[in-house]
Amino acid sequence: MTSLPGLFSSERLIAICLFTQMRSPGNMTALTEQATQLLDFNQKLDINLLDTVVKCLYNGEGNQQRMAQEVLTTLKEHPDAWTRVDTILEYSNNQQTKYYALQILETVIKTRWKVLPRSQCEGIKKYTVGLIIKLSSDAKNLEKEKVYLGKLNMILVQILKQEWPKNWPSFIGDIVGASRTNESLCQNNMHILKLLSEEVFDFSSGQMTQTKAKHLKDSMCNEFSQIFQLCQFVMDNSDNPTLVGSTLETLLRFLNWIPLGYIFETKLITTLIYKFLNVPMFRNVTLKCLTEVAGVHVNQYDEQFVVLFTLTMNQLKQILPLETDLRDAYGNGRDDEQNFIQNLSLFLCTFLKEHSQLIERKTDLHTTLMEALKYLVLISEVDETEIFKICLEYWNSLASELYRESPFSSSPFLLGQQNSEMPVRRQLYNPVLSKVRRVMISRMAKPEEVLVVENDQGEVVREFMKDTDSINLYKNMRETLVYLTHLDYADTEQIMTEKLQLQVNGQEWSWKNLNTLCWAIGSISGAMHEEDEKRFLVTVIKDLLGLCEQKRGKDNKAIIASNIMYVVGQYPRFLRAHWKFLKTVVNKLFEFMHETHDGVQDMACDTFIKIAQKCRRHFVQVQVGEVMPFIEEILNSINTIICDLQPQQVHTFYEAVGYMISAQTDTGVQEHLIEKYMLLPNQVWDGIIQQASKNVDVLKEPEIVKQLGSILKTNVRACKAVGHPFVLQLGRIYLDMLNIYKCMSENISGAIAANGEMVTKQPLIRSMRTVKKETLKLISGWVSRSNEPGMVVENFIPPLLDAVLGDYARNVPAAREPEVLSTMATTVNKLEGHITTEVPKIFDAVFECTLDMINKNFEEYPEHRTNFFLLLQAVNSHCFPALLAIPPMQFKLVLDSIIWAFKHTMRNVADTGLNILYGLLQNVWQNEQAAQSFYQTYYTDVLQHVLSVVTDTSHTAGLTMHATILAYMFNLVEQNKITVPLTPTQGTVTNEVCIKEFTANLLKVAFPHLQDAQVKLFVTGLFSLNHDIPQFKEHLRDFLVQIKEFAGDDTTDLYLEERETSLRQAVEEKRKIQMAVPGIINPHDMPEEMQD
Repeated sequence: MTSLPGLFSSERLIAICLFTQMRSPGNMTALTEQATQLLDFNQKLDINLLDTVVKCLYNGEGNQQRMAQEVLTTLKEHPDAWTRVDTILEYSNNQQTKYYALQILETVIKTRWKVLPRSQCEGIKKYTVGLIIKLSSDAKNLEKEKVYLGKLNMILVQILKQEWPKNWPSFIGDIVGASRTNESLCQNNMHILKLLSEEVFDFSSGQMTQTKAKHLKDSMCNEFSQIFQLCQFVMDNSDNPTLVGSTLETLLRFLNWIPLGYIFETKLITTLIYKFLNVPMFRNVTLKCLTEVAGVHVNQYDEQFVVLFTLTMNQLKQILPLETDLRDAYGNGRDDEQNFIQNLSLFLCTFLKEHSQLIERKTDLHTTLMEALKYLVLISEVDETEIFKICLEYWNSLASELYRESPFSSSPFLLGQQNSEMPVRRQLYNPVLSKVRRVMISRMAKPEEVLVVENDQGEVVREFMKDTDSINLYKNMRETLVYLTHLDYADTEQIMTEKLQLQVNGQEWSWKNLNTLCWAIGSISGAMHEEDEKRFLVTVIKDLLGLCEQKRGKDNKAIIASNIMYVVGQYPRFLRAHWKFLKTVVNKLFEFMHETHDGVQDMACDTFIKIAQKCRRHFVQVQVGEVMPFIEEILNSINTIICDLQPQQVHTFYEAVGYMISAQTDTGVQEHLIEKYMLLPNQVWDGIIQQASKNVDVLKEPEIVKQLGSILKTNVRACKAVGHPFVLQLGRIYLDMLNIYKCMSENISGAIAANGEMVTKQPLIRSMRTVKKETLKLISGWVSRSNEPGMVVENFIPPLLDAVLGDYARNVPAAREPEVLSTMATTVNKLEGHITTEVPKIFDAVFECTLDMINKNFEEYPEHRTNFFLLLQAVNSHCFPALLAIPPMQFKLVLDSIIWAFKHTMRNVADTGLNILYGLLQNVWQNEQAAQSFYQTYYTDVLQHVLSVVTDTSHTAGLTMHATILAYMFNLVEQNKITVPLTPTQGTVTNEVCIKEFTANLLKVAFPHLQDAQVKLFVTGLFSLNHDIPQFKEHLRDFLVQIKEFAGDDTTDLYLEERETSLRQAVEEKRKIQMAVPGIINPHDMPEEMQD
């Protein structure tokens, strides 16, 4: 961070103004002429003019707004801008201008405080305190100026972070003393203390160095008694509700760090419960305070926790009687009432999770415990997902705990003697758990989310969402219900059967209720004994089929049918054990594949693929009572089964059948099945190839191109399921497919050459690109599943490289498929060393031309960018000798591209770049010949680039990897593993000394505002902490804090000496560890007393 007053001069401002004027002359001339006055610090500040510019920023449009933004930014960056703040705050009538002035002040405090003369620091401090006291001493003013005062409070806290305790040791005493003189002043002081607590305890990481944060935390803890007395005094004596509210809010922020004696050895808990919990305006913040206390995990205050629980429960029953219907109360309640129910759920869940065993031990408190659980059951029924998630987390932990204590299911056959065998804790919770089962079953979340989207090729496709909120909710509910079922599956079964009866007799019939119930039934698959599951499932399916018969209307029947399919698909164990039933189900699914009612075909295909995956072997064996395996029947009638399906559904169907074929272990039989399986798509394919051999222009016809795309997609899905044996089919179409690839590519390039890049958006061109992409997808899909690398390299790779690489290099950038790069990456990852000899050929074709597409900026061609670095990572991991064999100029290009990668702001690319670099450094070390010359040529260069990224705040997400790489690099030097000189000018100086100097000089040039002591300490830490990555990372984080501010001569609050001592200790620790391993320390470095 450099101080460059010249950059922020009036010349720059005039240039901005002239530029803006040129673009929109006339109406802005006056503003342009006057704006330059704002930067002339010899003139008196024109407040009206500044107000005008600020109004322009908030209310103007276009150029006018842009110019105002530039003017204000330029003024804000001026090193003397802060000297104008008092004038602005005093005389401006525009609130936004005042906020702008406070931003200037905040920047100066955060970055330049240490370089301001002490007299000016004292002046700013006095002025800020005076203004805050003036505004907050009067209750009306306090309310009126709330936002402005809030910003001033924040400024004061920034000053405190610089001044307290060293330059302002009396601060806590001052603020507590002032608070006792005036209630509205006291109220604002509570806000200041709250902000200070948050800044020091909650947000200090990355904002101040570890040592400084530790000192501030210690100071607050040491002086807390005065603050606590003030809070206690207000709570005991004040009748001013807003002041009491502020005090409770402030106390809430303190509770997670104050010494525990203040909580448990004072009357704090009883004051909160008796005095404030039953007062409507305080009950939410009080309950939050009690939740913080409930979350404390210590053993020495058991009695106080019991008191906390019993007193809170007694008050609670008065506020909210147990008979209350909380679901209704929440639905009709005001905001604060709804918040109370949410806060109550947090309190109960936190307390019971941490301390329920304390309550369980006291038999006289079991009733109170049951009441608390009853509240939680009632809250679990509230129609608000976020509140339900809080309760769900507790029910999940309770059920899993009870199950793990004694992991057996209580069998329904032993119901008579069940209680004698049931563990004591389970007996205690059993009545409540039955209610929880009802809640889970009636609220079960949707098991999968399907989204209908348009892909890049303009096709409408269905996508299964992997990680949405509702899917995570389903996973948690499912897990909880499985535990609950294990704890008593007779009860689960009874509730489900009862609810199903209510569907059948119409009392609870609705689509939503039926869906929820069937999702719940599907979710407990595998949680019962097999015999019980069979009995239960037969009842369920019988009832659902009866319901389908009974209901009229296609919509109703479709909903019931899809639920039957869902439930059946969830119980593969049952299907595998009952072939006749499985066959009936699959035939029923084939019937549904002709049903055009919305969603039924999709559901049928989804269920079919689920069943095919889980029961695949049963379809390729001859079952009892059958004359041939069922797969033969399916293949014989495949044409009629799929005739009504959409292309995407056909692809799913083919994948499902592929799973069945993959289960056939006899190679001859399997090959026969594959031929029969691919007969239909192959007939269409052969027809197109024949037409194209007579007239290649048919490959430009939209319908033909579309068909090719669809056939290839079928092959992709079939290959995914069949795996390596799909080589039979792939070999049949491979060369024709690569010829079509070249042909499509020429067509696309020709179209772009004739009509420009916009042509790639046209449907025909998009379809042609689909053919190319699916070809590459098919090849990479098969290669990744293949198991004979020699055969793949010999037969499949040469034609692939011939067809794809030259074409990629020749194409214009817009027509290059990113899948070429991902296919090459997959191939290298799978074939590893077998493909090393081909790597130079791959690099020649794709490296420079892709690099040329992505090295202009960080944004264009995002897919090429990602895949390019994945390819580089694959080569670095598996074919490193190929990298060493390429010419030095090309190797330099590879290294530059890795450096380019980790400088990206795209997180995935930057992470890949760092991983490649780390892998490269380790690979180089394995190769002794290459290692020393690599370090001599590139070590300092790499170090410089990594340091530049580490100190760039937009890259903090990669800090762990930065720390790992730097620690590795410094360790190499420290352990003398690099034997060649690392810089041409170092002479006899050791590499360690040389690199320390090199690093220090780099940092001094980049951050001239840092003191030598700071830089020296940082560099020392890089060496002494390189064996401990978490410590090393925190060391980097501390440095990032320091580079943001000008330190001046006073570096006391950086506690450099203290830090130096801890670094010395780290070095000693490291040495002790090394000494413990015989031979790890060079004999010449051994201390004399250890020699013998």
